[in-house]
Amino acid sequence: MSEHSTFDICVEPIELYKLLKIANIVVDEAKTVISEGHILVNNEVVVQKRKKIRHGDIIGYNGKTVEIAYNPNQKSAEFINTVVLASKKDQRKKRAKSKARALSSETVKTPSEKR
Repeated sequence: MSEHSTFDICVEPIELYKLLKIANIVVDEAKTVISEGHILVNNEVVVQKRKKIRHGDIIGYNGKTVEIAYNPNQKSAEFINTVVLASKKDQRKKRAKSKARALSSETVKTPSEKR
């Protein structure tokens, strides 16, 4: 038997991976779980990480079912802060990856000294 609950969002649409983190459906590696095909949106497997989720959509994962409800009056600072932090966290990861690539390519480009 699956567990069914409702989650209110105050921003519509919201990207799937952000919603998974905010609603605590998937705590870590939300994008990986999505890309592996473990998430259902309206009873269909979704691999699109930034899929726009709206009022009435039903998210399924690991036996849990969450229905999305839109409630613009409940704009809590915590919800908005979580959405912003999720975006900033992803931006930091992208910057760190690009810096790591740049550093690794610089070390490859420099010729080794002959003795």
